[in-house]
Amino acid sequence: MSDARFDTTVTTTCGYCGVGCRLEAHARGGRIAAISPALDGPANLGHTCVKGRFAHQFTRSRDRLTAPLIKENGEFRVATWEEAIDRVARELLRIKAEHGPNAIAGLASSRATNEDCFVMSRLMRAAIGTNNIDNCSRVCHSPTSYALRKAFGLSGATGSFADIDRADAAILIGANPTAAHPVAGARIKQAALRGMQLVVIDPRRIELADYGVLHLAPRPGTNAAVMLGLAHVVQRDGLIDRAFIETRTEGFEAASALIEDYTPADVERISGVPAADIERAAHIYAEAGEACLIWGLGVTEHKYGSEVVQLICNLALMTGKVGRPGSALLPLRGQNNVQGSSDMGALPDTYSDYRPVSDEATARAFEEAWGVPLSREKGHTIPQMFDAAVAGDLKAMYIFGEDPAQTDPNTSHVIEALESLEFLVCQDIFETETTKHADVILPAAAFLEKQGTFTNAERRVQLVMPAIDPPGGAKTDFEILTTVSKALGHDMGYETPEDVLAEIAKLTPSFAGITYERLGRTGLQWPVAEDGTDSPILYRERFELPGGKARFATLPYRPPGSEPSEEFPLILVTGRRLEHYNAGTMTRRTANLELLPSEVLEIHPDDAERLWISDGDLVSVRSPYGRIEVEARVTDRIEPGNVFTAFHFPEVRTNLLIGPSADVNTSCPEYKVMAVDVRPVAEAPARRPALAAGD
Repeated sequence: MSDARFDTTVTTTCGYCGVGCRLEAHARGGRIAAISPALDGPANLGHTCVKGRFAHQFTRSRDRLTAPLIKENGEFRVATWEEAIDRVARELLRIKAEHGPNAIAGLASSRATNEDCFVMSRLMRAAIGTNNIDNCSRVCHSPTSYALRKAFGLSGATGSFADIDRADAAILIGANPTAAHPVAGARIKQAALRGMQLVVIDPRRIELADYGVLHLAPRPGTNAAVMLGLAHVVQRDGLIDRAFIETRTEGFEAASALIEDYTPADVERISGVPAADIERAAHIYAEAGEACLIWGLGVTEHKYGSEVVQLICNLALMTGKVGRPGSALLPLRGQNNVQGSSDMGALPDTYSDYRPVSDEATARAFEEAWGVPLSREKGHTIPQMFDAAVAGDLKAMYIFGEDPAQTDPNTSHVIEALESLEFLVCQDIFETETTKHADVILPAAAFLEKQGTFTNAERRVQLVMPAIDPPGGAKTDFEILTTVSKALGHDMGYETPEDVLAEIAKLTPSFAGITYERLGRTGLQWPVAEDGTDSPILYRERFELPGGKARFATLPYRPPGSEPSEEFPLILVTGRRLEHYNAGTMTRRTANLELLPSEVLEIHPDDAERLWISDGDLVSVRSPYGRIEVEARVTDRIEPGNVFTAFHFPEVRTNLLIGPSADVNTSCPEYKVMAVDVRPVAEAPARRPALAAGD
């Protein structure tokens, strides 16, 4: 039904987190006037969060990029599109001729559509001739992708958000959904209120811990020990599903021998979690009829994050809780299309569907479709790109919809890398910390201004439709990337994003039956067969590995890359806030800024008293890699010995503190464990008298 208050209403998919809420975007006079949730959205069921519903004013912010900018003599000037595209093409072709294609690298955007990421991958591989292409899943859920492929075969959640509604129990580890994935968080909360037994494993007492039956607060970096302890109890107390293990898995004997060493008492010594709580959590999960395992960046962003995800998979396999309704493994993806950007092959070592660039049959299929020879050599990951730039081997980068100078770790190193490049092109909707170092800035469209598809955290591919036009001379990422590719001598031949999806379906088995028409209002969960049949639950009968059996991992606990010392006695954990999103590029240009105008450092009262820090004090936070200043917030939501802050505010520069430690298998940075020193910036004030009880 039309609404006289608005000129148009378009159903689209939210561009914030990975829940994938369906939205009704209402426009009036070429602007977004309001957003409401789509009642039939399968992931959000008629709900949305404060960001999805209200943080849309950024689309017409006065500082939106509306024309290309070219740097001359250290200053940016407005340029025409013809000038900008010509400059980009000339510089990239020059560097390719002088130094070879591997002297150029590209970053795709997990905020952009599947079609945009596929096109960016093609631009780098076919127009430039290199596999130096990566995306921000490298710095968040690449450990999840690695582990799920090793254990089960496919890189995605085994079920759907709907499985939360069917579960009798759930373990939530290293995620704060009510802040980072609010609609999924509300779904978990509702399930707990209905009687689902929720176990929360997190160093902070997050909101959902108040709704759970048990909260385990391990020392940061000890997740592996906790998971091994849970497995030990499941095995010790005869709670394993022997028939499932024997018929559908391999490698259990070695894993079984390893977990014998991780008694609850031993795990308590490592993690600080009481042995009795380890035992109770194991029984809650194993004895439940159906139970979900849900995790986030508090699992993956560690030195051994990919190993912990494999241990999570072990727990599901031991109890047979995979491949059936109500027993899903659900990684909560941080960005709207972090799943899709990797599915599309915006990675240095794989094409779409995670097929290796070295695989001859796959490479030949893409060569035939694109009409050019393709490299079989793995490209650089994001950290390798920056290292190569500092070393002088990488000469140019094309960064599209990412702000690594704000969001990546070891910020000083990232900035040195960007400044070391001969040429940097950035494609974005606003000027950012990264665009400061660019030679050319190309103005792009936001998610409310473009067409395509996003893939959410449950593998659901959903349509994205434009509700308004891009402002001024800004163009869609699809239009910019295909134009740049043509200027480089490789005409992709696409007319619309729908043409791109048709090619994706042709070249990607998991997308074989996906069309815009079939996606409709509710989307499809890959793999999608040619007849359009999708897969809400994976692995009902077999796993996607040789022989059809899942694989147990035999992985011991190993300490994190950073531990407290006399000089740096506290552990910093980073994360997100409900009111803001990622680098704050969009939410800091909306009324959300009134809800949370600045960042704070959470510190436990015991630590605050010892350090003479009062609530509201400006404190210095120092690590071996950098120093920041931020306001203190004294709270018992954080455990003693730990402090917490987010990275939504560029002026705080939280990631200056984070060092080079990264996941051993995927190079995902260890954001979640960094030893720091915290002290008041001002001279310590006189100690305040203790409050009386009840004050």
